Amino acid sequence: MGAIATATLEAGGKVIGVMPNTLMNRELAHTELTELIVVETMHERKAKMSELSDGFIALPGGLGTMEEFFEIFTWAQIGEHQKPIGLLNTNHFYDKLLDFLNHMIQEQFLMDEQYSMIIVEQNPIKLLQRCKKFIPVHQPKWMNPQA
Repeated sequence: MGAIATATLEAGGKVIGVMPNTLMNRELAHTELTELIVVETMHERKAKMSELSDGFIALPGGLGTMEEFFEIFTWAQIGEHQKPIGLLNTNHFYDKLLDFLNHMIQEQFLMDEQYSMIIVEQNPIKLLQRCKKFIPVHQPKWMNPQA
């Protein structure tokens, strides 16, 4: 996250960081952000980031990235937001995750329409272009219990 923040700032962009107190005590916050918002909990952090965001893009990452991706995907699924959700699939990093999501469709735990909410690209420029063109579509929230 720090490298992306630095590159964005160097390119003249604006970067807002949101960090809970608990991490402030364990990590070094980026010192040159446009704005740093300190909150009490991780839950508040995610809610604030969602409020501030025009969309969401997950880059290759660890458990925290996956947790945040699935939470924001779930929020879209239940209608909490209608913002683009992107996966930057650099070097096929997310291929196995996408295979698993397709498995969930086959097992009827995820609908095709919900899966289609995710914008997947290997190229960051193409991903940003697709996110900018994103038009929310009403998605059914649940499987048909009769099916």
